[in-house]
Amino acid sequence: MSSPVLELPPAAAAASVPSAVAPAEAWALVSQGQALLVDVRTPEELAFVGRVPGALNVAWASGTQLTRNPRFVREFEAKVPDHSRRVLLLCRSGKRSALALEALRKAGYTQASNVAEGFEGELDAQQQRGRNDGWRFHGLPWQQN
Repeated sequence: MSSPVLELPPAAAAASVPSAVAPAEAWALVSQGQALLVDVRTPEELAFVGRVPGALNVAWASGTQLTRNPRFVREFEAKVPDHSRRVLLLCRSGKRSALALEALRKAGYTQASNVAEGFEGELDAQQQRGRNDGWRFHGLPWQQN
């Protein structure tokens, strides 16, 4: 008699994927084709601050007030229809992408993680980013328009 196949419920499957990964680990996963990088910053941020080559963009918020995009999940699903795809979310400091991660996990994306530190990192004592942490701080690939 064969033993029954045990399937993990969605919550357990999501628990096996870390909620955050370090920038270097994220780049390793992306460059090896094991994950898709989705930048949730605004198109303006990508154009003026810089972006990771090959990353998709689905803005979590828009405008100077960073008003939440009410269509975020729908727009994400249009670009990444496979809910079981390994996805890494990136923003400026890791805060917006953490919120986007929550929304995507609720929508059934069980293999999504946040890129810790974000693209520019946290503000330092001089109120500047990119001096202590972040994608660019670690010397990972990026480009600017």
